[in-house]
Amino acid sequence: MDLILVNIIDGLVTGLLLFMLSAGLTLIFSMMGVLNFAHASFYMLGAYFAYQISLALGFWMGLLIAPLIVGVLGAGVERYGLRRVHQYGHVPELIFTFGLALLIEELVQFIWGKNQMPYFVPDALNFSAFAIAGNSIPAYKIFMIFTSLAIFIGLLFILTRTRVGMIIQAALSYPRTVEALGHNVPLIFMGVFGVGTALAGVAGVIAGPVLGTFPGMAFVLGSIVFVTIVIGGLGSLWGALVASLLIGWLTTFAKAYNIAMEDILNGIGIATPENLDSNVFRDLWSITSPQIADILPYILMVLILIIRPSGLFGKRHS
Repeated sequence: MDLILVNIIDGLVTGLLLFMLSAGLTLIFSMMGVLNFAHASFYMLGAYFAYQISLALGFWMGLLIAPLIVGVLGAGVERYGLRRVHQYGHVPELIFTFGLALLIEELVQFIWGKNQMPYFVPDALNFSAFAIAGNSIPAYKIFMIFTSLAIFIGLLFILTRTRVGMIIQAALSYPRTVEALGHNVPLIFMGVFGVGTALAGVAGVIAGPVLGTFPGMAFVLGSIVFVTIVIGGLGSLWGALVASLLIGWLTTFAKAYNIAMEDILNGIGIATPENLDSNVFRDLWSITSPQIADILPYILMVLILIIRPSGLFGKRHS
């Protein structure tokens, strides 16, 4: 039971970290209809900027300043790049953001090199918060949990309970009407894109010390972010949260428990072949859960798309 509780906490941390990254992408898509392929690159920039700032001003100033810089960069990308290709549809947008992702990766390697940066957990959070059956739970993990929950509650409140959120949502559906009421719709979209990329920057600042700050960090999490928002439903904040937690717990438990495929198949009534060595599916029978833990989110995505093509919380018109 204690080990299960530890894995639940680890899965929660993994899932909420994924949510921090996917929240910005979900916000941008739900408000602007833009699928930003370079979103994970802004996450990487957040980690690198925070590392550089932390050398002079410490971790906390990095957490405060780095997302602001990433957000301003994101707003600039929307104003001077994405806005020009937005009118031509989704394909030019995807090509533009894909090229932007490659450009950012090359720039990061040019400035900081290809080695991992010595970006560490701050001393103020580098201790054990509590222990469960001898398993220490770092305070930094608790910090990540509360930061992610604060982001989710803050976004949900702003989008559903404030005048700003109403104007932003109305600007997506009725831009001309909102503009006629005196609001600057292009400025609203630029702000939304900036906030979305700033959220990716926050995720980078917090994830950098535990997952590593290196040029490939955007590639490692880039694909899984898209899997998350597809499972949750494109543009759904609740969907992004639920999908992130599902993926976090699924991969954590798969890695923690060495469950053989043979035991699973036997459990559902499929007997092990007598001549397993000569069976064409012998590799399938010998697979264990840690070996396939990293591809389980993709399998889950395929199953979700077959059962519910719009995702768990998505709408069909999305």
